[in-house]
Amino acid sequence: MHRTTRIGWLRAAVLGANDGIVSTASLILGVAAAGVDAKAILIAGVAGLVAGATSMAAGEYVSVSSQSDTERADLARESEELATDPVREHAEMAAIYVKRGLDPAVAEVVATQLTAHDALGTHARDELGITDTSTARPLQAALTSAATFSLGAALPLLVVLLVPGTWLAWAVAGSALLFLALLGAIAAATGGAPVFSATFRVTLWGALAMAITAGIGALFGVSV
Repeated sequence: MHRTTRIGWLRAAVLGANDGIVSTASLILGVAAAGVDAKAILIAGVAGLVAGATSMAAGEYVSVSSQSDTERADLARESEELATDPVREHAEMAAIYVKRGLDPAVAEVVATQLTAHDALGTHARDELGITDTSTARPLQAALTSAATFSLGAALPLLVVLLVPGTWLAWAVAGSALLFLALLGAIAAATGGAPVFSATFRVTLWGALAMAITAGIGALFGVSV
């Protein structure tokens, strides 16, 4: 089984978990750097979790729905073209197969047989690039992102509950980097990608986000 079958939900899961860890840890560090007490930090973190999870769900659903709408529009147009001008559509498919390396005679046979089997599916896959793997699934993306965001955001909040205020900022920053490294490694292993580069990429950008937010909190004395 190829790993590309996991692209849809894996992308949403990694995005949600990464955003949950980074945004919540950054928010906590920014508020902590402003000098507020632990209760205010916890309230800000919980609010960030709820707002972030709902925002991720809404954003994923809207954006992936736009992709789904575009796919449906293209399929409707292709269906109409198949009904009104099948000869031109057949020639178009044969030309596609020739560009991919088939002899013209073989391309004609392939185009004929695949069109007879499933004309719209063939054009969707080979002309439009729409496959079962890449098909937009708005609800799946929304639910996956919201769930993984909540899980990711809960990790820095757990640190706030367990660590005394003196060490809070360091504990949140250090644990967030650890969580991000684990996320990068797990995501890479799940998708069959190089573990080191994925882990480094996720950790680097998370560290940068937390450093900037903590710096702004310390500079202006406000939560950001």
